[in-house]
Amino acid sequence: MRIDRRRLRFGTVFAVLVAGAVFAWPGGPWAGQSSSPPSLVIPGNQGSQSSTLELPTTPSHQGGALNITPTVPGPQQGQELTIPTPQLREQPGYAQVTVTVTDSNGGYVTGLQKDDFKLYLDGQQRPIEFFRQDLNTPVSIGILVDTSGSMQPKIPQARLAIADFLDALNPHDDVFLFAFSSRPYLLQPFTTDHERVANKLMILYANGQTALFDAIIQGLRMVMTGRYDKRALLVVTDGMDNTSRAQVDEVITLAKKMGVLVYSIGIGDPNAKELPSIVIGPFAIGGGGVERVDAQTLHTLSTETGAKTYVIRQVGDGAALRKACQQISLELREQYTLGFVAPDASAGGYRSVRVDSPSHPDDSVRVRKGVEVGGPAAYAAGPPGAPVP
Repeated sequence: MRIDRRRLRFGTVFAVLVAGAVFAWPGGPWAGQSSSPPSLVIPGNQGSQSSTLELPTTPSHQGGALNITPTVPGPQQGQELTIPTPQLREQPGYAQVTVTVTDSNGGYVTGLQKDDFKLYLDGQQRPIEFFRQDLNTPVSIGILVDTSGSMQPKIPQARLAIADFLDALNPHDDVFLFAFSSRPYLLQPFTTDHERVANKLMILYANGQTALFDAIIQGLRMVMTGRYDKRALLVVTDGMDNTSRAQVDEVITLAKKMGVLVYSIGIGDPNAKELPSIVIGPFAIGGGGVERVDAQTLHTLSTETGAKTYVIRQVGDGAALRKACQQISLELREQYTLGFVAPDASAGGYRSVRVDSPSHPDDSVRVRKGVEVGGPAAYAAGPPGAPVP
């Protein structure tokens, strides 16, 4: 599926004209419904003549893995998704982490196997009970786009960059779209129709302040309702939070618990001086750190969740913005998922996580810093298509 970029080049005038009706017209085109979850079958016999693509699996004594085939029409019909068995994911203390491995040049290291990894929980090695290479693993993804007043000249570039991001996704990826300024707005609920998401980019317009923390919290809560066990957020912003009800520590605490990869692209200079501004209703006049971006918070969120932050210091560098979006799409396809069972699960609490690859000592391994045992970081969603509690 290729996004028609001519539709994304509509002028700001059109966006402003429709903006007043966008959120007040519940039955209009902006209230699109997400597509139906793919129906699932568990293949009973996959011989060498099967048309399905079988992802590598490593069964374990805890229950191993199942290959589940989303029966979704399209070019990748029959593609299999590997998930842990019910016996494994129902064990108290079961959790999963996403692992990214890069070489000394920053290139992704693929083709590793379960035995190439060692996983440590609170400093103690734990068996890897589930292993998956995420080459074709569908992801539930939320896109959060800053539409505060300072984004006015950057909206056209953001449209094209996010369109590139959508183009590079797995066709089965489940995507929703938020815009946020003085508060978050849901423009498109979860859908696998990526062109529908791209069409909503046309109505983005810049106005108001920056409720960055509120938007991330809403995004984290919504992405947990996604149909897949691998979940991610993409946050595109050019500013500092100046109007959220939530505080930064609340955002970081929630992100640490959720098990969601929080990728972000910050547009602006993290070291720019923040000047005073005059706020009149939803408008901010002057100052406000227009060219300053909260790189520290974005970086903390990415580090805690095993993701990555890109800072584009040259405002107006559309090529860098598009490259960052494409890189994030690529990274989601080049990762690994490791599952394990935490001891003393009844005690709950946050446990630190470390993953090494001793067989590749010169490579870098990136993973979230910890998991919440017994919380939403566990495999709460069940298999794809199952309701999330």
